[in-house]
Amino acid sequence: MTISGTGIRRMRRLRTMKQQHLAELLGVNQATVSRWERNQLALSPEQAIALERIFASPQHTAADAALKRLVEDSIRPVHLICDGTHRLLSASWPRQAEWRAPLGAFLGRSLFSYASAEIAAAEHSLEERGWHEGKLLSLTFETGANDNALLPIAAGRVTWERITLSDGSAGRLVTTVG
Repeated sequence: MTISGTGIRRMRRLRTMKQQHLAELLGVNQATVSRWERNQLALSPEQAIALERIFASPQHTAADAALKRLVEDSIRPVHLICDGTHRLLSASWPRQAEWRAPLGAFLGRSLFSYASAEIAAAEHSLEERGWHEGKLLSLTFETGANDNALLPIAAGRVTWERITLSDGSAGRLVTTVG
């Protein structure tokens, strides 16, 4: 299967997708996507298949907007991140109230640098638990505090739930449950 650079660019733009986001979905860097679009680099057969799947998947931006609204309107402390990059996608008001900076300071940025030791350990255990293959869709565990002044995490119980977003990427709902 041959996909032209122009075709990649056209499909990406039709989906209002940035090169960086497409790169994250395919496990490459943004420069690689740029080289594909300029026909300076050929896709591997595996990359072409993955790209075709991404572009063939139905776009349900309304579903993502509804999910974002549900997260933002939740009365529980919950936030939604990109499962692969930990970029913050949305947060409820109770979650935002815990933070010492406005939502805009975190939106679109990875939150992993704020993780407690228990959160980091749980993250590192996901591969062996089959999280990324969809064998485990929910995980509840105890976390300690992270002692961070900007984005504090209190000791308590947290639940992670893996969900599929409209572009085919995985999201993670993070909810404090106790």
